[in-house]
Amino acid sequence: MAVPLQDPAFCVLLGPDLAGKSSAMTALRQDPEPRRLISADDAFLAPEHALIGRLRREVVRDVAAREAAWSPEFLAAMLQTAVLHLRDRLLEDDGPALVDSYYYKPLAKCRLAGVPENPMFTWWRSFPRPRRVIYLDARPETAWRRSRQGARLNRLEHYGEVPDRDGFLRYQADLRKVMREEIRDLPVTVIEEAGPERTAAAIRKVLAHELG
Repeated sequence: MAVPLQDPAFCVLLGPDLAGKSSAMTALRQDPEPRRLISADDAFLAPEHALIGRLRREVVRDVAAREAAWSPEFLAAMLQTAVLHLRDRLLEDDGPALVDSYYYKPLAKCRLAGVPENPMFTWWRSFPRPRRVIYLDARPETAWRRSRQGARLNRLEHYGEVPDRDGFLRYQADLRKVMREEIRDLPVTVIEEAGPERTAAAIRKVLAHELG
């Protein structure tokens, strides 16, 4: 894989669980001339990269859901597959891009799962820096409703064996805190809760300013 001589021009779309990132990315994908959108979500994976989606689902179903069977460091190693996929897709082309979560959210999830500071994280932090982080926010109660009172949650989105409102809200509060710590030295634009189209319009405005 050829690596550009200069760091690529890109922004990162970040936010807590159920903040609306996927809906916003889907809306942006419908643009007449869509930007380069990089994500580990199934809808954005090329057929040859479908393995990433399968790995992510298995990590949630098996590794995260069976804490006694796997170490936190093993969980981090498995999550790294998605992190490296995003980095590789970013570096394969020097065109401007919007990257979903980048390494910031997986790193926060690892820390909340009990992984201490790790040489792996130092490596992730050496990856190219975005020009700006676009942080989508949603009220915790809205996110809880979007989860269908926990029915849509996976084991990496709440505290406790069984999802409930308290475990979800506490986890999301901690997730916000850790992610914001990780991006504290970067330019950040916060987009408050809105519908997908309004959110996509706000994202387009930021991207036009940062990436042209």
